[in-house]
Amino acid sequence: MKTLSLKLEDSIYEDADKITAELKMARNRYINEAVRIYNEVNKRRLIKKQLHKESKLTRKESLSILAEFEKLIDEA
Repeated sequence: MKTLSLKLEDSIYEDADKITAELKMARNRYINEAVRIYNEVNKRRLIKKQLHKESKLTRKESLSILAEFEKLIDEA
């Protein structure tokens, strides 16, 4: 486990302190969980961004292939 020095805005610290007290959870555990969840959200955002980029790259070719399939269906 890594040690991290962290500066939080006062309001964020106070909210976290109240919540951890209410949950009877260690502040360290709470912050670890928050960062884990935020990492998952951002991983999904990055995947979405990459898929969008790759979709743009293949769009023209996909439309061309779709047109060829439509021709084959029309001929049948």
